[in-house]
Amino acid sequence: MDVELQWDDAQCVAVDRLEATARRLNRRRPWTGNRGPVGVYLWGPVGRGKTVVLDDFFSKVTVPKRRVHFHAFFDELHRSAHMSGSVDRAMGEILHGVRLLCFDEFHVHDVGDATLLTLLLKHIEARGITLVVTSNYPPNGLLPNPLFHHVFQPSIDWIERHLHVLPVDAGVDYRVGGTVNAENEYFASGRYIESDDPILPGEQSRQTLYPGSRGVSALEVDGSAVWFDFWDLCASPTAATDYLVLTETYRWWTISGVPPLVGAGPDAIRRFANVIDVLYDANVAITVIAEAPLTDLVAGAEGSVDLDRLTSRLSLLTASVSG
Repeated sequence: MDVELQWDDAQCVAVDRLEATARRLNRRRPWTGNRGPVGVYLWGPVGRGKTVVLDDFFSKVTVPKRRVHFHAFFDELHRSAHMSGSVDRAMGEILHGVRLLCFDEFHVHDVGDATLLTLLLKHIEARGITLVVTSNYPPNGLLPNPLFHHVFQPSIDWIERHLHVLPVDAGVDYRVGGTVNAENEYFASGRYIESDDPILPGEQSRQTLYPGSRGVSALEVDGSAVWFDFWDLCASPTAATDYLVLTETYRWWTISGVPPLVGAGPDAIRRFANVIDVLYDANVAITVIAEAPLTDLVAGAEGSVDLDRLTSRLSLLTASVSG
């Protein structure tokens, strides 16, 4: 049964632009790169319905298309580059035959990622691919570190020249109302447990997992379930690619010992945000055992990378207090 979606004012503007883009693509009209903006860049705070708008658009486009999440894209790129021996060749293989590329959760915090994304935009333009992006950041907010922002400025200029940049923010966080996409229902079925003295697995249950060349210590592994301590997972040099590999085997995760983030340090906060991103995108069930309720967990850490998105996703979990 088809359900008619009701859009707010900000979403209506985005939907109108995306519908025009869908009509152009479905007429198989090629992009020559010289007719002004043809793609779309949707940005705004978490929970404003950007993904729902993108879902609707993507379902209506009939040309060869791909939809990628930030972390999954880089994981695929690194794997392909390792096999082919060339990042440039790997990029071409990933984009081969694609007319539409939709990029969820577009963000740039690292100068290495900025370099790869600049290469991606060059491939997109050369191949006449239409790019549609969702992001929590306006284009000029990408790679905000003043030491490196200039590195990505040419790509920001490209985005503003080739994409219709549209804010999506009617002032309502729809996630607060408990709305969850079907593709994230297992993640949202998880729990957020406040406990300062949880019962943990015994030391004899500890195992070292190898998603890549680096080992990651797990408190316990039981079939497709895995249990990590926050500090083992987020204070060690783990990466989003490690989490992606682990989700292929482990579909039920527990992360315990999560402290108030203000004292965790920026690297641990960034890794925690990344792992929650990956689990959300992969629709993996998660139990978070934290030392404080969510509001206190993030208090004082304002300004940390992607903290708003981390908070929004953790708020989807059922909260309880234990011990």
